[in-house]
Amino acid sequence: MDPDSEISFDFQPFLCQYKSGRVFRYRSNATVPAGTDPVTGVVSKDIHVGAARARVYLPPDTAASPAKLPVIVYFHGGGFVVGSPAGTSNHAYLNDLVVHAGAIGVSVYYRLAPEHMLPAAYEDGWAAVRWAATRGDGADPWLLDHADLSRVFLAGCSAGANLAHNMAIRASATGALPKGVTVRGLLAVHPYFTGKEAVGAEVAFAAGVRKHMDRTWRFVFPGSLGLDDPLVNPFVNDDARAAVAKIPCERVLVCVAEADVLLKERGLWYYRELKASGYAGELGLLESKGVGHGFHMDMLHSEEGVELQKRTVAFIRK
Repeated sequence: MDPDSEISFDFQPFLCQYKSGRVFRYRSNATVPAGTDPVTGVVSKDIHVGAARARVYLPPDTAASPAKLPVIVYFHGGGFVVGSPAGTSNHAYLNDLVVHAGAIGVSVYYRLAPEHMLPAAYEDGWAAVRWAATRGDGADPWLLDHADLSRVFLAGCSAGANLAHNMAIRASATGALPKGVTVRGLLAVHPYFTGKEAVGAEVAFAAGVRKHMDRTWRFVFPGSLGLDDPLVNPFVNDDARAAVAKIPCERVLVCVAEADVLLKERGLWYYRELKASGYAGELGLLESKGVGHGFHMDMLHSEEGVELQKRTVAFIRK
């Protein structure tokens, strides 16, 4: 059989890879250029400085105000294999978040598997966090003129929430961020975590579900320890638990979706385990009723989408 037509790995609903190495992504890759958003008035630009790549967002009328703004470093979802800050849904979400939160947004372009296996996305994520924390290596006018780096937030959805969490772990190391930079909060929306052992309602999952989670994780991270890698199972042992307890954020908001069959239980588990870990900050939980995983990306202005965005904005503006 032709290796360019024989599938070697099928990662539904995202992509398939053929034996030749060719990758086909099922979802649309429609993108939107940076610029001025006609709906919100938010201005965006793409930056590529060293290892850092991001789409940066600035609220309207910022130049006319002396007020300094919080900075949201945001990581999109997509199983580590699809997605982009320039994607239509991600771009619309950031415009809406930035205008309502009154914040600078830094939406990270991270390399995707299987062309770039993990830990590439983690390295790209940290490069972007460092870029924002140093005001664009001391050269970005938006960050130089308008950023309040005592109010940095790490945020993401699904795989992006996993990235945001792991960036918070890195930020806890002594000297990881410049003096005066404070990670004020961590926002984990429908977070992607897993593990060898079932938690909560996962015990009712079919036997193949755990195998699927293991196969897909190893697909994006061949060098991983598997489902008990602390990167994807943050409470797997005492050392991992202690690392999570030390995240430098004053507050954490965990969001789950009632109809998120695969990941809701892990989100609730993450909330419970973080609460029990000794984490000293403020911890919140929001469950969106009747909707599924990542629903807000296509239902931003639905009743549940508005509720989620209001809670997110209040979390940032507090």
